[in-house]
Formats: sequence, structure tokens, C-alpha cells
Amino acid sequence: MPDFSFEATSRFVDLPEGRLHYHEAGEGPALLLLHGSGPGVRGWANFEKNLPAFAGSFRCLIIDFPGYGDSDAVAGEPMSTCARAAIGLLDALGIERAHLIGNSLGGVVGSLVAAQHPERVDRFVSIGGIGSNVFSPFPAEGLRLLSAFAEDPTRERLVDWLHSMVYDPALVTEELIEERFKQATEPKTLATTQAIYSKQMLGAITQGRRANPTAALAHLANIKAPTLLTWGRDDRVTPLDGSLMPMRIVPNCELHVFPDCGHWVMIECKDAFESLVLSFLERS
Repeated sequence: MPDFSFEATSRFVDLPEGRLHYHEAGEGPALLLLHGSGPGVRGWANFEKNLPAFAGSFRCLIIDFPGYGDSDAVAGEPMSTCARAAIGLLDALGIERAHLIGNSLGGVVGSLVAAQHPERVDRFVSIGGIGSNVFSPFPAEGLRLLSAFAEDPTRERLVDWLHSMVYDPALVTEELIEERFKQATEPKTLATTQAIYSKQMLGAITQGRRANPTAALAHLANIKAPTLLTWGRDDRVTPLDGSLMPMRIVPNCELHVFPDCGHWVMIECKDAFESLVLSFLERS
């Protein structure tokens, strides 16, 4: 029986910009799993429960982006830094091509990797994240609550943010709250959250989108890999209308919407998500 525990799968690799932590399990074609952002997040928090399903068919690599989890913090623009870390991990492990699954921030990073390094990506799955709000306001509720926590990192603000991530409030357990709050207030992790989601930074992103609404979409046309967008119908972080533009711009793109589901599709609709993604990744 394979051991899919945190300790058994934990690995480190030294990259030019710093030490990177990741988890590895399974055999077969490489599958790189890219986590989202937010208080207390790390690769394990996003994909721990999915690892057994995917490791049966793939060599799974769950990354901690720079500044998250047990990875060193790295100076520079966050999206580019994370994309370099993803490619750096593949290079360090001698992996020429991989499938990508990215949640939220990880979806954006995955889209950059797929667009900038098309020869390295077989298939790409995004869980929300990419795209641009068409009808709904930006920033959406989840991002505003995330920014509020970055400005004043209290337990109450963390709970408010966690509730915005899911459709079913029962998923926000005391265990989850305590685990996330402990990690979220660790100095390195908190600094990473504040660097991306401070009120000033979120305001700058909002102004940038108003000045150039297509800036966040331009690279999507360069994605060559078959792409699957998965979305929670009730996502309050990156609302469903954000999928409309990437669905049209990415050349070979499919969209699947999960009902009664928020931003964490891979957690809230675990079995259906795994079945869908495995079918997509194994398609000839």
C-alpha cells in the first residue's frame, strides 16, 4: 500500500533562486500540481486529498511556490517567480514534458508556463483563476476578504475568507481554521500574502485592468496544449463569467462547470473533479 503521507512524499530541491519544497508520488507521465494563493496555503493544502487518485496513473509533483509552505521566499514579480520555479523543478528533475493542474494563482502560473514554454506542456487543467471578469465586479468578494486579512491578519478575517472559498460552509471546520491560521501568520507566509494582496497592491491591479483590460489575457492565445477549464458555478473569488474570455481565446479549450461549488473545485467536488481530469489527461 503506497504511503501518501506528508512526510513520505516530502522532497526538496535547490534551485538558483533558492530552495524549493515539493511532494512526489506515483509513476508514469509527469503531472505538476500548482497551488493557489491565500492565507496559509501550500501545495499540500490544495491537493493532499487528490494525490492518491492521480498517483495511480502519473508521477505527481505538488510544488510549494516560492514564499509558500517550506519553500524559500524569492524577490521579484510573483507570477514570473512562480513560473520560473515550476520550470526550474522540471529541469532539476530532468523532466522534459509534463501535464499541469493549477488552482487559482496556480492556474494563472500554469497558463504562463503553457504559453511561454509550449514544448514543456502536454495538457493543462485550470481550476478557476485565469481570465477576466466580464459582468461581475473586480475585485470579487473573495479577493476583497483576502486583502482585508492581508491588512489585518486576524482569525476572524481568516474565517470570513475561508467561507468565501466554498459553497458548503460545513467544509470550514475548526481543524481547517486552526491549521490555516497557524500557517497564515507564519512570518514568511504572511509577508508573501501581503506582497500580493495588500490594499495598495490590489488597487494597483484594479487600476491596471481598467487601463488595459486585455493585458491578463494576451498570452492565452499562445497556449498550444489541450486545455480544460474547471469552474465552480458559485465561485466568489473568480466568478464564473471570468471563464468566458479564456474559453474563446485558448485555441483548444474546454469548460466544465460544477454546480453547488465554490473556488476549491478539487476539494468540494473531489470525486467528480478527479474523474473528469483523469479522463481528460488520459485522452489520446
